[in-house]
Amino acid sequence: MTTDSVPDDEKARFWGEAVSRTLVPVEVVPLADRPFEGRLVSHRLGYLRVSTLEADAMRVTRTAALIARSPQAEAQVGVAVQVSGRAVLAQDGRRAQVPAGSLVLYDAARPYTLDYPEHFSTHLLQLPCRLLGAAEHDIRQVAGTTVTSAEAFGAVLLPFLDTLAACAHSCRASVGDRLAGSVTDLLSTLVAQLTGAAATDPHARDGHLVQRVREHIDHHLGDPELSPETITGAHHISVRYLHRLFEGEGVTVSRLIQQRRLEACARDLARHGRTSPTVSAVAQRWGFVNPAHFSRAFRAAYGVPPRTWRALRTTEAADGPLARSVPVDPRPRMVEQVAAFPRQHSQPIYQST
Repeated sequence: MTTDSVPDDEKARFWGEAVSRTLVPVEVVPLADRPFEGRLVSHRLGYLRVSTLEADAMRVTRTAALIARSPQAEAQVGVAVQVSGRAVLAQDGRRAQVPAGSLVLYDAARPYTLDYPEHFSTHLLQLPCRLLGAAEHDIRQVAGTTVTSAEAFGAVLLPFLDTLAACAHSCRASVGDRLAGSVTDLLSTLVAQLTGAAATDPHARDGHLVQRVREHIDHHLGDPELSPETITGAHHISVRYLHRLFEGEGVTVSRLIQQRRLEACARDLARHGRTSPTVSAVAQRWGFVNPAHFSRAFRAAYGVPPRTWRALRTTEAADGPLARSVPVDPRPRMVEQVAAFPRQHSQPIYQST
């Protein structure tokens, strides 16, 4: 995005909206005594956003009011790599001078101000705070800390981030996922170095992401569009990376979605009441749009058709409370129950309703 073709009297407003829409909602005040000029390029590498800003002098403010307007937004941690010009970051009572060739960390979940007193160029990298695996007080402690190339770790980190921002546009999705993981590991190490804490284990980060995916699946079971593709879109990772995350889970993502849907259907079918929903209504409620497919999948998992399951659970209800959890594959037990079920009841069970 660039202000080149924007009328002079609209440039500042356009730029503020572009930055807020691409990064996080902020207030932007130009400081130059001429029509504002700015250029913003932004890319996604998995869950990592990499942006490059080149613009005239300005002040960027992230206020408490702007943060409160989007309470559901995930907390982000940012790294600003100053390419040219200089910046001043104020956050949590600290004021960090950021000369060209250095970087500064900031917490987008809390108010801050970034002053650019002259024409500048900077790389901004943002990722979810949770993936750093650092405690909130550790992130708060390092926010507003400047790191230069004169420091051992800075001498490694700064050239890497600068090169990453320059080539982000050419990275394939699978490569972008791995690079995002590498950046997270490096920043986690930086936070650990600055706070004296132990660096986060990358496996712990992946495990946390797997848990987030599982929670996402459970919250969207009723959406018939739920799929690996929609999951990766929500978490800003590639399908390949998603499948790699689940390699050690003993189940594919698609299979997990179907299992969780079938378990939800089995629980609903086992409930009793005067207005019990039909089998087709239960299937649709949990994301099955094809009744025939649902019936086949249910029988494959539970050994009997949905209507038989409902009838058997109705019979069991007289003997005591139903189990809270539904087994994934109770076929041996169900086959015994079907064999023992009174013959005179078999016709109504299988008959269409």
